[in-house]
Amino acid sequence: MNRSRDWWTQAQADLRHARNALDDRDYEWACFAAQQAAEKGLKAVFEQRRQKVWGHSATRMLQVLQEEGVEVSGEFLDAARTLDKHYIPTRYPNGLTQGAPTEFYTRKEAEDAIRYSEEILRFCDRLLGR
Repeated sequence: MNRSRDWWTQAQADLRHARNALDDRDYEWACFAAQQAAEKGLKAVFEQRRQKVWGHSATRMLQVLQEEGVEVSGEFLDAARTLDKHYIPTRYPNGLTQGAPTEFYTRKEAEDAIRYSEEILRFCDRLLGR
């Protein structure tokens, strides 16, 4: 069964959550949800292509697409690298040298993460033929 639509639906929900977290000033959660949205959008692409992809790295997923002949800009790879950095330290204090994630993340980081996620999701949308 092809679950591409399910992955895409959840990617959109995660992006919505990122925006809500930004509004609530929960910047670490906005960053994490933005990362999740990009990851799940890319997984929707792989699912539609009937390819399995494991892991959580948006960067790696874009590199696999690139290796398969899909044109992926350096800008998208840079955006994905930034988002990948939000996977662990946004949630776990031991991902930082000291303090809690909620004390470290800024509005600008959250806004950037959401923008990067939106860019990657637009890219995915084109690949999905929407």
